Amino acid sequence: MISSDIDNVDSSVSRAKLKAQLVAFARELGFDSCRVTACAPPTHAEEFRDWLKEGAAGEMSYMERGEEKRRDPQKVLPGARSIVVLALNYFQGAAPKAFGAATGRIARYAWGNDYHDVIAAKLDNIDNFLREFGGEQKCYVDTGPILERDHAARAGTGWHGKSTMLINERLGTWFFLAEILTTLELSPDSTARDRCGKCERCINACPTGAITAPHRLDARRCISYLTIELKGSIPLEFRSLIGNRIFGCDDCLDACPWNRFAKVSRESAFTAGKSTMGMALRDYLNLSDAQFRNLFRSSPIKRIKRRGFLRNVCVALGNVGTVEDLAALERAAADPEPLIAEHAAWATQRIYERCAAETVEIC
Repeated sequence: MISSDIDNVDSSVSRAKLKAQLVAFARELGFDSCRVTACAPPTHAEEFRDWLKEGAAGEMSYMERGEEKRRDPQKVLPGARSIVVLALNYFQGAAPKAFGAATGRIARYAWGNDYHDVIAAKLDNIDNFLREFGGEQKCYVDTGPILERDHAARAGTGWHGKSTMLINERLGTWFFLAEILTTLELSPDSTARDRCGKCERCINACPTGAITAPHRLDARRCISYLTIELKGSIPLEFRSLIGNRIFGCDDCLDACPWNRFAKVSRESAFTAGKSTMGMALRDYLNLSDAQFRNLFRSSPIKRIKRRGFLRNVCVALGNVGTVEDLAALERAAADPEPLIAEHAAWATQRIYERCAAETVEIC
């Protein structure tokens, strides 16, 4: 009995020591938070299943394909005992002065280099570190079949905001999450309490009413979904509500009062690049496929390809464009890509209608 108690103490000390070394190493790599939770089913596993059945995931079929794994991380890595949750701040402060209606709005997370690439390299280092202690790992950056916000909330990285985004008292909403499932047993951290109170600013800020209730998001109405995940034509009912957003939407995040504590990220890779800062909307329409791939080669924008991005640009021009944009739109209306041509024709008509309503001479 005494021997068993000693073994338990030694085991606890070793787990705590390893975790302390892990946290210190993660900090060295630039992560702003490194916390641990037990590898157990996520808190909202059943709610996730119901959400899928309602069709609220839209065309994100990968969610349904990975449903069982998302609901049980043991199916991702059998024998996993802990989940390491990492957070990396990407806040860049106020939007550059070059941003404006004529240049389009891009979600903050996409101002700089692709976070998948930036974080994946850091996770490789942590994976190698844990291997030295006999651990087997699975590492993910927003790509794996796990309900990452549930595990992050359980680890105390933050709490579920009413927008469904995670909120951290130091970082606000401006941070990326990454997870490492490991067969090592690490000392778990305590959860963070919900500190949203009665605030519903994020719900009220959503342009399309995608946050249908506290903690309930209908992705099919979300501008981030419409401009990134949706592969086809953007429904007419949402086009005018998209405004000049051409990749993602930050409105529910911008509205969160916890962001008053956010500090500028130490990660220089997230600094706004030339492809996302100050380029006129109509100039994007001149991009060939090769030019698009070259311009956005280091950006997460590359994932939606030229057809998706120029579709978004056309919608934005339909909302904020002027007679000066008509020539570029009329060329785009003859683009070999039907998706671009359709949205360019819609945008052209919108500008003509707006000019007619304002009795502006356009010819």
